[in-house]
This record gives sequence, C-alpha cells and structure tokens, in this order.
Amino acid sequence: MSSHPATPLLDRVRIPDDLRKFDEAELPQLAEELRAELIDAVSQTGGHLGAGLGVVELTVALHYVFNTPDDRVIWDVGHQAYPHKILTGRRERIRTLRQEDGLSGFTKRAESEYDPFGAAHSSTSISAGLGMAVARDLDGRKSHVISVIGDGAMSAGMAYEAMNNAGALDARLIVILNDNDMSIAPPSGAMSGYLARLASGGTYAGVRDIGKKVTSYLGKRVERAVKRAVEHASGYVTGGTLFEELGFFHIGPIDGHNLEHLIPVLRNVRDHGDGPVLIHVVTQKGKGYAPAEAAADKYHGVSKFDVITGAQAKAPANAPSYTKVFAQSLIQEAEADDKIVAVTAAMPSGTGLDLFEQTFPERMFDVGIAEQHAVTFCAGLATEGYKPFAAIYSTFLQRAYDQVVHDVAIQKLPVRFPIDRAGFVGADGPTHCGAFDVTYLASLPGFVVMAASDEAELKHMVRTAAAYDESPIAFRYPRGNGVGVEMPERGLVLEIGKGRVLREGTKVALMSFGTRLADCLVAAEELDAAGLSTTVADARFAKPLDTDLVERLARNHEVLITVEEGSVGGFASHVLQHLAHAGLLENGLKVRPLVLPDAFVDHAKPEKMYADAGLDSAGIVRAVFGALGQADKAARA
Repeated sequence: MSSHPATPLLDRVRIPDDLRKFDEAELPQLAEELRAELIDAVSQTGGHLGAGLGVVELTVALHYVFNTPDDRVIWDVGHQAYPHKILTGRRERIRTLRQEDGLSGFTKRAESEYDPFGAAHSSTSISAGLGMAVARDLDGRKSHVISVIGDGAMSAGMAYEAMNNAGALDARLIVILNDNDMSIAPPSGAMSGYLARLASGGTYAGVRDIGKKVTSYLGKRVERAVKRAVEHASGYVTGGTLFEELGFFHIGPIDGHNLEHLIPVLRNVRDHGDGPVLIHVVTQKGKGYAPAEAAADKYHGVSKFDVITGAQAKAPANAPSYTKVFAQSLIQEAEADDKIVAVTAAMPSGTGLDLFEQTFPERMFDVGIAEQHAVTFCAGLATEGYKPFAAIYSTFLQRAYDQVVHDVAIQKLPVRFPIDRAGFVGADGPTHCGAFDVTYLASLPGFVVMAASDEAELKHMVRTAAAYDESPIAFRYPRGNGVGVEMPERGLVLEIGKGRVLREGTKVALMSFGTRLADCLVAAEELDAAGLSTTVADARFAKPLDTDLVERLARNHEVLITVEEGSVGGFASHVLQHLAHAGLLENGLKVRPLVLPDAFVDHAKPEKMYADAGLDSAGIVRAVFGALGQADKAARA
C-alpha cells in the first residue's frame, strides 16, 4: 500500500470521473479513507452501517471500472449505498443522512443521477435492471447495467423470476451477488481469484460461444448431452450450476475486499460477452470496524455511536417498545395455547419474534424475504387448526396483498396479522411508512382490523387475536416506545367491534383509532379550558365498526373529529360511510377526518412529521376550531 499523501485521496473525489483518474495502486488507500469517512458520518447520524462497510471495495471498483452514471448501478434495498453516495457528489451532505431535509437512507432517483432506481424494499434490483437493459437495447445504446443484490435478498422469489426472464431474453445484464454471510460458498483464496479472472476473460467466453454454435448443428440428444457436461463442469469449477440453469454465465466466488481480484473480473465482464452474467463476491458485513465485525446483527442499523468504543446511544427506557410488548404478550399466549405459531419474513429481531424463538424454537418460522409465501404458508397452517401470527411490517405486507385477499380472506382463514411500524417511521421515510394497511385490509369482507392506542391495549389485542377463530384478524401498532401506562398481568379478550369512551363531554367528540389517542386526550384538556366540553373515544376497531358508538357521538355532539395514523380511505371512510347511510350527516353535524397527508412524506423525526400532518394535539385543536368557524382561534392553536 502506498504511503499516505499529504492530501487524502478522498478529498480529490467529487464524482466518479475523479476516481477514474487514479492509478489502480492507489485504490486500496482510497477504500481505507472511504471506510473511515463512512464510520465517522454514521456515528453522528445513525443508520445502516454494517452493509455499507462490507461493500466499500466493491463500490470503489464499480465506479472505477464502469462509466457511471451512463452505466447504471442499482443497489438492492439500498442499505449498503452510503459509500456510493459519498463517491457520487454527496459527501458534503453525508452527515445529513436520514435527518430532516437531508439525504435519504436509501437510493433515491430525485436525489442524484447516480441513483437510477429508488430502493428500500428488497429484491427489486434485477427486475429493474432488466427493464433498463431492455430499454438500452431498444434504443441501440452501448452501456452496461449492473444490479448489486445481497444473499439475503436472493431468498425472495422475485429475484428468481427476474433472473429467469433475463436468461430467457439472453439480455446483457450484470448481476453481482454480494454474499456477506458466506451462505452459498466461501472463496478459496488466490486460486479462486485466478479461476474467476480466467472464467471472465475473452478466451473462456469465446470458447463458450463456440460451444453454443457447435451444438446448434447437432441433434437434440447430443446437444442435451453436451449441455449437461458443460453445466456440470462449470458447476464444479465455479459453483454456478443453479445460475447457469437460469441462463446466467456464473463467475466466482471471489473475495469482495480484494481490489486486485475485483477490478480485472469487472473489466473482463465489461469487455466480453453478450448475455446475462452473475458475479458472486463474498464480503464481510461490518468489514474494517471491529465492533461491527464482532456483532454484524447489532450494527446492521445503528443509532448514534462512539467511534472509539462502538457504544451506541440508548433511547430513554421510560416505557417498553410496542414491539417488545407484542413479543412478550405472544409468548404468554403461546404458553397457554400450543396451537399458536409465529412467522416472520426475515425480520425476527425487528418484529420481536427472536424473543419468541428463544422460548418456542420449534414454533417460530423465519421464511426469508418472502412475504407472499409467508402469508400463504400461514393460510396452510390455519387450515390444519393452528393459530399462525404473521408478524410483518405494514409496508412489507403490501408485497403480499394478493395472498391476503385470495389465500386468506376469501377462505375466511383465521390468520393473525400483527402489523408493526404503523404510521410514520421517522428516519426510514416514505418507503417504510405504514400508511395504507387499514385501507387495504378493512376493505376486505370478513376482516377484523384493530389498532392499539397504547401498550396495554396491544396486550389485549394479542389475546383477542389468539382467541378469535372466525376469520382473519389484524392489529396495528407503531414503531418506538409506549406511553407508560400500567400494564395488565395478562391481556383481556376484547368484544369484537366495540370501542370505549375515556372521557365524556357534550359539544366536541374526538374519536381516535390508534396511538393518536394520547394527543386526543391532551387536546380535550385544551378544548375544555376553552369552554368546549369534549368527549374522547378509542374506536379500537375499524372493522367491524362500533356503529352504536359512532351514532351516539354523532347525535350528541356538534363536532366529530376522527383521528388516525393512516391514509385516506381508512377508518374515517368507514365512519363516514355509516353516517351517510344512517342519515346523520344531514342534521348540521360537523365531521372532520384527520388522516396522514395524501403524499409520500420524506424522513424527519416522527413527532415533527405528525405535527406537520396536523395529527398532534395542536392540530386536533385547530381542526375543532376550524370546524366551528373560529378561524382566529384555529390560527393561534
């Protein structure tokens, strides 16, 4: 490695064109500086650290060999894209990562021409890359498309659907499989790197093409025999039989941290061949930062941390997280009912089911990044009398909507859906916002849809779901900590379709669905102080709706405000539908539904996002004054 220059190499890189001016021998030093910059930046902002550390050398090599942005590099999920952002004109803003008005934690088309495709949900890069490659060919352009996908994302069926299509089209597409768990095959040092360079070179590719032409002149039987022999030989050398079956020319595995191996292989693939290619690179998550190397799971996503010790800043422990309350409640119910099983789609710690697995390892199933399969798998369990809890984030459950409709709802199978990350999620922004689940679930016949207003209510809803066998049932709850209410020893079985009233008033009714209830109670105090007697109700259910409660609130109050952490078309729409048919919108009742904005809202702190949306206590008070025509008071609220 060359000695450190007076000016760091990274300071000379604004965009990848600058990077491509370096001598190849300087690149390891640049990678070292890039890794240090990444660690320092994320220590100040928090974010996804381990994945980015694992692809530093790969990121440098890709931008060095390929002519980005004319050549498209698509990062699957985007967790690993921070080094890419630093090298593509965003270094000066990297310490705004995931902050309000700052850089996104994922790739984002509106942010940079070097981000050709927005990501955040897994396993989309090959499909998107294939679309770009076909568009390039239709335009007659000569450029490259590279999709970088992790081994975890390769557990999703969508990735194989895309590869199958790419193989059938024989499209010129480069897929880099970033294997950071050594889950497929480890590299074998220098020999592995030598074989990869040989396999990716022009001579080998030419022999392969000649073989194709020769077999085209032979009979089908001979063609099949030759094809099998070539496949088996290829699989023996490279481990690539699976990918070759899908029509990809497979190279690797190679060491993803060795630039002397990476760069020649990428150059060879760039300069030779005409069909789909898969390069298998093996990397280490958290590479180059000892605390992250020692605990890759804990450094996947981090809060702010001390660079020297690796100690992460801790949130105040004033109340348990909703996720932990869910997990502990499910464990309690599973102790009483051996038919309860838990299913996650590659999010055991995110959903709290890692705790469930510690107690019931044989009753917890992680199916990988495969939400569609997870839902239908649960449907199958339900047909045999089991009580599956499909714990999937709101935003990820969107991926399995057809299975929810066709395989669960139509058959009235009692699959339980604990829906974490309801509402705004803060730094993860619009791609992870739980805005739509009430709308897309409550529209389905027979579905029961609940929302917990606090952590005690969540405990009740876990038990209610465990006890309910008539049809599918869902309950939603947000990211973060509860409000510190007193917890019951065990949850109660709630009466299906019945809400509750927390305080009685005579003029204004606030009807909350979800954790905005705490803000409704604060707003009610302010409204009472202003001479507006206020009722506060917790709906608990969007479906079946507590129509008796809705009608009582409508008949006995001048103003009815519904408040929810969801999109247009959710809880309020069901309330308004009922009021319209009951003729209760014709007697001067002033109804104002408060919902999430009809927009994809960029990342910020959740409390700021709710305030901007008018869903905090001040926004609720403003809505009441506005409904009463008291614009001056609304402006001051």
